[in-house]
Amino acid sequence: MDTLSPARTDAYLRRIGADRPDRPTEAALRDLQLRHLMVVPFENLSIHLGEDVVLAEEALVAKIVDGRRGGFCYELNGAFAALLRTLGYEVELLQARVFGEDGRPGIPYDHLALRVRAADGDGRAWLADVGFGDHSHFPLRLDDPGDQRDPAGVFRLVPSAEPDAAGDLDVVRDGTPRYRLEQRPRVLRDFAAGAWWHRTSPESPFTRAPLCSLPTGRGRVTLSGRRLVTTDGGAREEHELEGDGELLAAYREHFGVRLDRVPVPLHPRP
Repeated sequence: MDTLSPARTDAYLRRIGADRPDRPTEAALRDLQLRHLMVVPFENLSIHLGEDVVLAEEALVAKIVDGRRGGFCYELNGAFAALLRTLGYEVELLQARVFGEDGRPGIPYDHLALRVRAADGDGRAWLADVGFGDHSHFPLRLDDPGDQRDPAGVFRLVPSAEPDAAGDLDVVRDGTPRYRLEQRPRVLRDFAAGAWWHRTSPESPFTRAPLCSLPTGRGRVTLSGRRLVTTDGGAREEHELEGDGELLAAYREHFGVRLDRVPVPLHPRP
């Protein structure tokens, strides 16, 4: 499926509260990314609900639009790519390796991000990403190695200094490398092994606890396991939820996610 049907496109736009842009412009891309981030949660609940993760555009769009759910990078950026192509953007899938706490990049196909060109951009390429959780609110210029200021921080896209990563870009936020981006275009099925590892391996951060997160106007709200964490203007509050009813209500209230059962950690932390 290269593009969505008109009805499917309209349903997706309604889901994120966006109007159909007249043209695929850079301004419209900024608006679409922000709206997507603010409405569609970054979540790994399928892993802990025993649901399959199907890397096919029809299934990804259906999960977001019909299921009123979110997903992790392969799902969110895979679906967003289909929407952007339908609206007339030139979109390529790029693979990235996420830097761990040890400062080293993770597995190949650790992350899926998008290179996007608009009709009014004279060929300029943008890094669009609605699937990395707490990340830039707006697309980042791929050809600009300088500081790029965003509500989420100051970002830089700098050539990797590693000899085996020639041509790759390190995406840096506030001085800390977030992920290493390869610039060779990929297709969705290339990410199957990475998605399988992240939803099955005890080493994957996604199998340790259910996670659901959204930015807000002044901060962020995150539900990790049974711990609800909210930040508002720099103030942080944590609340441990008691009982399954309270947990399911929190998913509905904060993320619009309606579940019929509580997610059970696949590989809980010791």
